[in-house]
Amino acid sequence: MQYLKGICCVAMLTMGTLTASSQEEIALYGTEVPNSKPFPLEEVQTTDDNGITRVTGVTIPTLTAYFPPEGVANTGKAVVICPGGGYAILAITHEGHDVAKLLAANGISAFVLKYRLPKDEIMQDKRIGPLQDAQRAIQLVREKAPEWGISQNEIGIAGFSAGGHLAATLSTHYKDPVIANPKHTSLRPDFSLLVYPVISLKKEMTHGGSRTNLLGSDPSVDDINRFSNELQVTADTPPAFLVHAEDDTAVPIANSEAYAAALKQHGIDAELITYPEGGHGFGLNNKTTQDKWFDHFLSWLTKH
Repeated sequence: MQYLKGICCVAMLTMGTLTASSQEEIALYGTEVPNSKPFPLEEVQTTDDNGITRVTGVTIPTLTAYFPPEGVANTGKAVVICPGGGYAILAITHEGHDVAKLLAANGISAFVLKYRLPKDEIMQDKRIGPLQDAQRAIQLVREKAPEWGISQNEIGIAGFSAGGHLAATLSTHYKDPVIANPKHTSLRPDFSLLVYPVISLKKEMTHGGSRTNLLGSDPSVDDINRFSNELQVTADTPPAFLVHAEDDTAVPIANSEAYAAALKQHGIDAELITYPEGGHGFGLNNKTTQDKWFDHFLSWLTKH
């Protein structure tokens, strides 16, 4: 088990030592991280005046586990959470740990994925780096599910903004493994939660920064189509719950609408919660309304 430089507030223990109330940071890989190149990149965590914590420079991807606390019934469900940040940073608190804590309080095990951000200096192929980490996260949670009190067929993926793109990419590319999978573990999420997600990398719909960071400044048509997830939906894509504000100028609501429409065209359940206002990046709490999308998500999840 690897240890992270500069991390002192969260212990890293072997996976077998996790308990029902622990929040531990688990390295995704062993001694070698796939698709990596040696480069002196330092992981940095900063918190702004609004309490938003951002992480950059990730070279050792991890999961931080949150299990239902004592006194809360374990539903057996689990969610891997991908924070957003335009594939440039990870907004790891309000789009990660805060969400995980609320899931655990409702009996759902949650895992915050601190994934590598696409960067030529540290990756042989930056296009697949984040997807490798997402696939490995699902693989790890599914393989450890019996030990962790999780049902192997109730493991979902959640993502915010560019993290939503990663979650949707996993949901539509799980049949194409970009990691070693000797046990042939299913890499398919059983459901997805996508909050103001980047779905498409088409120029007219996408978030420009996310596209450039993932694919470069002059991506090929094949790459654009490959990672435009509204084009990759099949009859086997998992159902999705989506949240978006109509006045989002960073990631147009057309992204969520296109993905929901594609799912429905294939007979897959998709629920899209929209708000007239709220902009982008509101996390759990859209301050323009008293409505809580998380409550709707819990109701939707009970059906799946």
